[in-house]
Amino acid sequence: MASQGSANSASRSRSMGSMPMVKCYHDEVAPLRTRSCGFFKWADLTDNINELQLLLFEKDVEISSLEYEKEELERNVKMLKEREAQLEEEVAELAIENTETLIAIKSAKMDKKFMVALVLSWVFFAIANLMN
Repeated sequence: MASQGSANSASRSRSMGSMPMVKCYHDEVAPLRTRSCGFFKWADLTDNINELQLLLFEKDVEISSLEYEKEELERNVKMLKEREAQLEEEVAELAIENTETLIAIKSAKMDKKFMVALVLSWVFFAIANLMN
């Protein structure tokens, strides 16, 4: 059994010796490990986490900014709708005033026409009486 253990360790050392040595970007030898499940994790994951946290923070700031802008736009829309309602009321009042003015003008014209007709009828009646 001891010979089998030493044979296994010898084959391991030979297979390890034949595996390429991988260096990280710090020019250090990185340990090589394999698993049958295929799991893999980068050694510099903490740097990635920091970068992701910074990215998340930037996105949160952007979201907050957009939410503030949305609220401001909603306030503007509300203000504009109130102004629209006020202007619609003013237009309705002006329409009523214009209608009343037009009715008054037409009434005045009718009054003038009636007066002219009345005067002409008196003149005609006077001429008719004088002819008799």
